[in-house]
Amino acid sequence: MVRRQLIRSAKVVFPTGVAEANVLIENGTIASVDAPPTTSADQIIDAAGLVLFPGLIDDQVHFREPGLTHKEDLKTASQACVAGGVTSFLEMPNTKPAATTQERIEEKYAIASAKSIANYGFYIGATSENIEELKKATGVPGIKIFIGSSTGDLLVDDQDALERIFAETTLPICAHCEDESTVRANAERLKGTDRVRDHSLIRDHQAAIIATRRALDLAYRHRHRFHVLHVSTAAELECIRDHRQLITAELCPHHWEFCVEDYQQLGSLIQMNPSIKNREDTVALWQALRDGVLQVVATDHAPHTLEEKQKPYPASPSGLPAVENYFALLLDRASRGLCTWEEIARWTSDAPARVWGILGKGRIEVGYDADLVLVDPNLAKTIRNEEQFTKSKWSPWAGRTLRGWPVKTWVGGELAFDTGRVVRTEPAKRLAFDPSLGGYWNTPDGVGPNSHKQ
Repeated sequence: MVRRQLIRSAKVVFPTGVAEANVLIENGTIASVDAPPTTSADQIIDAAGLVLFPGLIDDQVHFREPGLTHKEDLKTASQACVAGGVTSFLEMPNTKPAATTQERIEEKYAIASAKSIANYGFYIGATSENIEELKKATGVPGIKIFIGSSTGDLLVDDQDALERIFAETTLPICAHCEDESTVRANAERLKGTDRVRDHSLIRDHQAAIIATRRALDLAYRHRHRFHVLHVSTAAELECIRDHRQLITAELCPHHWEFCVEDYQQLGSLIQMNPSIKNREDTVALWQALRDGVLQVVATDHAPHTLEEKQKPYPASPSGLPAVENYFALLLDRASRGLCTWEEIARWTSDAPARVWGILGKGRIEVGYDADLVLVDPNLAKTIRNEEQFTKSKWSPWAGRTLRGWPVKTWVGGELAFDTGRVVRTEPAKRLAFDPSLGGYWNTPDGVGPNSHKQ
């Protein structure tokens, strides 16, 4: 690692606004955000005309290792991360075997410590039988529950089991909210369909609304911090609006980008759980993000091979890759005046760090880790399948030209991505969490969790 680096004359996206500044990195940590331009350093990066963002934190990914590495693994996934400006990720437990014990969590950390060039954390998965494991889990951001939309023991649909999880555990909980009985009833009604657009009728609005209301009721009654993953309907927003300093929620790019009309062109490439909904939902969800009803942008990156995705419905699996393109989708929206750079940094960096109590991450501020992304806001580039770093080698946005792309990414002060090339080979670090700091409102003055200031 270069000991002292000076990023000079960048437009820096601070929590309080954008300002031209010189950022000094020392030994992987931000040492100054107002260094004189003549500051001596081992390396000086001239960033005039470019924008410096805090590294993105994707709090919902499925990187498939162990057990499903023909789709993705922690090496290829973390390369896709840094190419897209993501310096830290939180990975879901539905691998094979599922991460439902501390032992399996540590096995995943061991794999990541040898392969991941982005910082990493892993949720522990809830089952109807592992309450003792959930109560003693450490080194994880939180507990993931699949309230519908899963198979095997990761599906927790039993009310008594859910009551115990919310009542007896202390880690924050997040959940996939789709009501299993509604989904099954719809599937029976549409039995035999081979039309992928019927996926949005099987996993309909009511499935999402019922499950989200159910989870929120549990969180309110047990006073348990709860994060609603991948909100997909406008109707859910009315429930989520009542945060009570317990509830946070997130939006994924496919749910603001695509609607049911897009099945005609993209077919099963946009088959997702929760499903793509109506155009009115996409508009309402985007506005809710800007209004603060939703706090976090994440991807739900869930790659499958193109061959798997192109199977006729319903044999086609749900999920799509997004981790290396969602930042550019947001930057493109900013270039069209649909959001600001400050909002993007809040949604993708500061908010996830605060929600999950991730230490030392999420801001460009003295004492924070030097996880940084340098962006060319005027760079126009077309997404191409063959250029994707993800092992799946496809994108539902292939052919789209976007304005604004990351050109350099630093992870812990070490350059990981540089003008189209992944240049880092050394593994990154395990994320550190402090549940007592987690929660979007835990610091009303706006100061996020920071390991160097505790």
